[in-house]
Amino acid sequence: MILKLNARNIVILILVGLAIIARLIPHWPNFTPVAAIALFCGCYLKDRRWAIAIPIIVMLISDMILFISKGYSPSVSVYASLMLISTLGFLLKGREQRQTIMVASLVGSLIFFFVTNFGVWLLNDYYSKNLAGLATCYIKAIPFFRYTVMGDLFFNLLLFGSFALIRWRKPALLKAD
Repeated sequence: MILKLNARNIVILILVGLAIIARLIPHWPNFTPVAAIALFCGCYLKDRRWAIAIPIIVMLISDMILFISKGYSPSVSVYASLMLISTLGFLLKGREQRQTIMVASLVGSLIFFFVTNFGVWLLNDYYSKNLAGLATCYIKAIPFFRYTVMGDLFFNLLLFGSFALIRWRKPALLKAD
């Protein structure tokens, strides 16, 4: 499973690499580029395996850098949500207009919210294992949701906007092989 390193994929990887920096610098809770990277890779990488793998790899490496000394253990639900958001990117392929990207970004935020908070409820002892406990988990997560939405919209604007700008200025460079 080797990613073909043509000019288009190199531009995609450079944009992803630049977005990763935002994950490593101090930021508001959940205001990160990782879901946007998942949507972007799902939309623009032809190899679906890489479209799913790159956001997971980004998250794993950045988690190790950020949390290795804090005893942090990665959450399966975060990685599952990124896989679903990459898959959402597959559906966006060929429909990259402002409106569809914005809707996909918001749907990605909802996927992340529901999947990760379900994981918190299911895999931890913070909440009772009944519908009331699940509802409490989701309600307590609402204040963080605004940062998720703002981050996803912001980083999707940067990634998709940069790619569109490059494609407009240098169309031959980004042609799909």
